[in-house]
Amino acid sequence: MKLKNDSINQVIKKTIVVTPRTSLLDARAVLLKHRISRLIVSEKDRPVGLLTEKDLVKAIYRIDAKPLEATRVSDAMAKDLVTVQEGATLHDCAKLMLDNKISSIIVLKKDKTLSGIITKSDLTSVFLTQATEPLPVSKIMTRDVITVKPADSLLYVESVLVNNNISRVVVERNRQPVGIITHRDFIPAKMPLWLKRFGDPSEVENYQMSANPGEYRSNQLSYLLTFIAADIMTANPITVDVADDVSSVSLLMIRHGISGLPVVRGKLLTGIVTKTDIVRAIVSN
Repeated sequence: MKLKNDSINQVIKKTIVVTPRTSLLDARAVLLKHRISRLIVSEKDRPVGLLTEKDLVKAIYRIDAKPLEATRVSDAMAKDLVTVQEGATLHDCAKLMLDNKISSIIVLKKDKTLSGIITKSDLTSVFLTQATEPLPVSKIMTRDVITVKPADSLLYVESVLVNNNISRVVVERNRQPVGIITHRDFIPAKMPLWLKRFGDPSEVENYQMSANPGEYRSNQLSYLLTFIAADIMTANPITVDVADDVSSVSLLMIRHGISGLPVVRGKLLTGIVTKTDIVRAIVSN
């Protein structure tokens, strides 16, 4: 897909930075407060690591892990960074993301200090404004959708995400999408479905944003077995039709802050379209 403007200057953005010595508890609080999915780890304005929601989830649910407040970002961050310099193209960034199976590229100045970051969300925005021709969802969607059931345990849901190396899973009932679960859903303290539905809003928020989530460290295996997909899923997910144009899908993703949408034919699940699929479309020009 050709773009009207292929310069990265239109999308480079600043991001929140932490140091390797920041505790995972503090890093979790930053992710939740700002509703972001990654933090650049920096020393003297030079990036040395990247901490994502997925890294945090893995650290939280390791049975042998230290308490979050005693675990440092350096213990969980990715250290093999993929970077580009100012002046690279969007096509370059899209190809690097696909080749390395990552969701962001760190942009450096000529002196190797941090300039900013480019994410799949940024490339999705570019597609919306810079695509030169229409493209139906059916051309880029993933047809083999990995799904779980509403009553599946969170232990099983977590294993599906990790073992298939995916960022989201569709919750389906009778071949109809009824929910979606991402790594972000595992980061706030999980709550029973009855509290989510009937609890006072302030009570729910306090439960989610607990500054000291001790439940993560108390009998984790039992905890994951106790809760089910319906407890943490986003119910009634936004869906798109196989005939919709990818530009309209991009708009939905940007407007609602989501990275993947179930694709339906009628009401039945037939695929999923993600920001990765849109990045792949950019590379295929």
